[in-house]
This record gives sequence, structure tokens and C-alpha cells, in this order.
Amino acid sequence: MKKMLSLILALLMVFSLLGTVHAENYDQVVFSYATFNNIPTAEDLAVVEEAINVITREKIHAEIKLKPIVIWDYSSQISLMLQGGDQIDVFESLGDFNVCVTTGMARDLTDMLATDAKEACELVGDDWLAACSQKGRIYGIPTLKPIALTPMVIYRQDIVDELGLDMSQVNSPFDLTEIFRKVKAGRPDITPLSAVNTGNIGLGLTVPHVDYLSDDYYSPKGVLMNGEMTVVDFYASEEFRKACELARTWYNEDLVMKDAATTSSTAAELRNSGKYFASIASYSYPEADTAASLELQSNGIKLGAKIIGSAFLDTTSVNALSWMISSTSKVPEAALKFLNLTYCDPDIINLVIYGIEGRDYVKNDDGTVRYPDGFDAASVPYTAQLSCGTFGNFFLMYPMEGTSIESLAWEQEQNKNAETSAAMGFTFDNKRVKTQYTAVSNVIEQYLAGLICGAVDPETEIPIFLQRLSDAGLGDIIAAKQAQLNEWLAAQGK
Repeated sequence: MKKMLSLILALLMVFSLLGTVHAENYDQVVFSYATFNNIPTAEDLAVVEEAINVITREKIHAEIKLKPIVIWDYSSQISLMLQGGDQIDVFESLGDFNVCVTTGMARDLTDMLATDAKEACELVGDDWLAACSQKGRIYGIPTLKPIALTPMVIYRQDIVDELGLDMSQVNSPFDLTEIFRKVKAGRPDITPLSAVNTGNIGLGLTVPHVDYLSDDYYSPKGVLMNGEMTVVDFYASEEFRKACELARTWYNEDLVMKDAATTSSTAAELRNSGKYFASIASYSYPEADTAASLELQSNGIKLGAKIIGSAFLDTTSVNALSWMISSTSKVPEAALKFLNLTYCDPDIINLVIYGIEGRDYVKNDDGTVRYPDGFDAASVPYTAQLSCGTFGNFFLMYPMEGTSIESLAWEQEQNKNAETSAAMGFTFDNKRVKTQYTAVSNVIEQYLAGLICGAVDPETEIPIFLQRLSDAGLGDIIAAKQAQLNEWLAAQGK
């Protein structure tokens, strides 16, 4: 009996070793993405990974490790992990396309795309791929989604109804002041406006017709404004000054949360606290769909949405949310093949977004999905639903309950008809001004949040801010951008 038991144990050990060897034959791909939702436990995440791997083992001979990172830490964490030698194979630019390329984080994909990402490239098209290029080489694949972002105020419908507020008269952020004053008077227990994330109350993206010329939306360093082809300092513009003055008015009248410049809470967390009336951000969906989608994260709070600006497309609009393969990846082909699946395989993209059917979401008869009874976005084991507009092919994702299928036509029309910068397709190479970029970025980090959230007086602080930017070398950056833009325009025959 003991001999038989020993033999069985030996065979089990052999089978275990064989299984390990078999598993090691699959390429191991780490897919890192930004999430607005809670980070799941390792155990809950593993269940989603295994469901994905059942597909990828067969289709691309690879196993996928998911690595979600909270949105406000994402860019810095990706940079630190790549510098530290951690395995990150697939990551998103999240507004930093130019930085990812010029710092060597992103791999040149040009010669790999036809073989490993043919379907994704055909779906997004040559024009959008060109927005993810530098000097004729392609470094990323843009997210296929309603790309034209429209500024909106998201507000509590119950308070609008209670106080009899007329949101139809709100067409710009400046129209919100009287609304906020009425909310403050009628509901002194809540603050009218929350932050949407750290150092951001949403006003920056309400400034119209700005081409950020390859920079992060939240940290521009030389832009085009109002259709002009002369590169200017965004922070010296009349539009920026007015936005800061508006924020200061709200701050002084207690119409905006006082710690908006430093809070680490998201808009959803602040909304769910019940202590705030509204938030401002940009969305690529109709008003009703935007409100319905956010309601699913809001603990039963009824929401409304109102457009307060216009969509504007520039190169950054396309490549701000682009997917890249790290230059340090040891499995770049497998990584790109998995990235391709997020554009063409509905099972893959819905697993990444929604998790496991029955556990994390349920399907309705009309094709929409919802959270299981008794659960919401904060309590299901896994969801990345709030990041749906940042992944692969948005049009393959299950629509959330309450959204309209017909809205897809509206979203595609927005992409088609939104005003587009004359410099669409231009990307800036900042290698010759990297030192200035670092110095200017540090100044922006020090001053911008306080100004755009109203915590400091723009009359006294903007002049100091502008001088510090000049001392850090912003003029050199603007000159370099103008020179490269002129060359690009000449090459385009413009």
C-alpha cells in the first residue's frame, strides 16, 4: 500500500511538473490599464485572467496577467515600473503619447503591425494611426471609440427637481455660477461642485478650440488656439485667465470643494458621498447616456448631464488614449497580438471591461448589461466599466443598462462633424528641449492646480506663474514647436 501511495505521489509530481513546463511554453504578457473603479483583489482578478487565458492560449499561444492601476497614479507608476525593470508589456499613453515616445518607453511598431495587429489597424484606419506616429514611425494604436470629447456638467437631478433649477439655460461654465449659488442657498449642507480628480475641477477642458500639440490635456506647453497656426503660451491667454477667475469666484463663495487642488478622491467617490451637487468633465456620449452610465456607479443617486462646450479634435484627441508595447517587453509579438484582440474579439474586451458574467454583471434581454441584484460598481468582485472609453474597440463592448443603442450613431456623427484642428496629424518631438520640458512640467505641477481650482488669486499668481514658466524655458519649447510645425505644414502643402 505504501509503495502504491508513493507511486501515485510520484506520478502526481511528474504531472505537476509537466503542467508547469506546459504553462511556461505560453508567452506571459502583462497588460496594464488605468481604472476609475476599485482595484480588485488578487483572487478576484485571477478568475478574470483565467477566463481570458482560456481564449488566448488557443488564439495567440499566450497567457495574460492583468495589472489595473488607479487612474491618478497610472502614468507615474508605469514610468517607475518600466524604469525599475518590472514587466509591463502593454500600456496606454493616457495623454502622454509624446512623452512615452521621446523617453523611449514605447516600442516602434511599424514593422510589426501588418503581421500582429492587422485587424486593429484596418479598424482604426491610416489617418488615426498617423496621429500615433513620430517621424514616420508608428508607436501606438489609438482606442477605437467616440473620440470627440464634449464638456458636460454632471449634476444631481433630485436637487435640480427639489430647488426647481432650470439646467436648460446652462450652456457654458460661466452659466453655472447662479445655479451653484441657488444650490448653496437651498442646500447649505452640500457643496455645489466637486473635483473630478486631483487638481482638476473640469474647467481646463472647457476652453474651446485648443490644439495641445502632442501635450497632455492637463499640462499643455505651447498650443494653437482659435484656428491660428502660431504656437502660444496657453497660460498667458485670456481664456485661461477667465477660467481661473471663475474658479476663484466659486472658491471664495464656497461653491467648490476647498481641497480640490489636493484631493485624491475621484468624482464617483465624491458624488457617492452625497456631499456634492455636480462635477465637470468631458465625455464622448450623449447627455442622457452619459448620465445613465454614471448613475450605475452612484448608489441610486439620480443624475442629469448638460453640455457646456463643444467638441474639438486635434492629434492629441486621437493619440491621448493610444495603446503601446513597452520597449522593454521580451514578448512584443505576443503583446501586440493580445492588444489586437482587444479591438476584434468581443469576448476579450468584455472580459477586461466587465469581468465574469453572472458574478460581475448580468445581461438583459435587450443586449444591455447591469450589475447583479444587490451589487453595484463598488461591490462587485471585478469591473473596469468606467474605463470603457479607454480600451481597444468601444463598439464591441456591451452597452450599460439605461444607454441607448441609437446613441452609437450620434457618437459616430460627433467624430465625423466635430471641428478639427488644421494641424491634425502633427506630433512634436521634444528631444531637443527635454531639459526645458522637465523644468516647465515642475512649474506647472507647482502652480496649475491651485489656479484652476480657485485656491489662489489669479491676479497675483498668474504673473508669477508666467515668469516661472519663462525662466524654466517655455519659450524654447514654443519656438521648437513652431519650427517643427512650420516644417510639417510645408510638407503637407498647407
